[in-house]
Amino acid sequence: MSLIETILKRRSVRTYTDDEIPEEKLEKIVQAGLLAPTSRNRKPCEFYVVKDKEILEKLAKSKSAGSSMLENANTAIVVFADSEKADTWIEDSSIALAYMDLMANELDIGSCWCQSHLRYSAENEKSEDVIRKIFSMDEKYRVVGILSLGIAENKPESHNLSEIDERKVSYF
Repeated sequence: MSLIETILKRRSVRTYTDDEIPEEKLEKIVQAGLLAPTSRNRKPCEFYVVKDKEILEKLAKSKSAGSSMLENANTAIVVFADSEKADTWIEDSSIALAYMDLMANELDIGSCWCQSHLRYSAENEKSEDVIRKIFSMDEKYRVVGILSLGIAENKPESHNLSEIDERKVSYF
């Protein structure tokens, strides 16, 4: 499959079957995140691959809305970065998340990016703080988001190139 086909196929999937993700596919998804470029190659990003259902339930409550799919996900990948290692931790983490999201879709694994940075729990606690507590993380680690993963219960239709609004592009 070409990269543009993978991009067109990529859709947010929030409902999953109970089927396990094959380990070789999960490994490729993680590798994609590790291969993502970072500013000045500082590589501040780290990942927690979570399969434990109790932790997934806690992560599902880390935001007041938009994270409930984590409770029924087969796996989630928490993406965080050492903010002392790079001031580009948001960008670096976002690129890693995007690479893993695209790889998941390339491998027919349903995925959804769940933003944590600048979000709050139902108790009005910063989502990042909730996640740091779950994993006993140091304050220097900043959490951009979580990628939920699972075998898609329903596969959404792919996008197509006719959806592109070329008026948003200017050439000089």
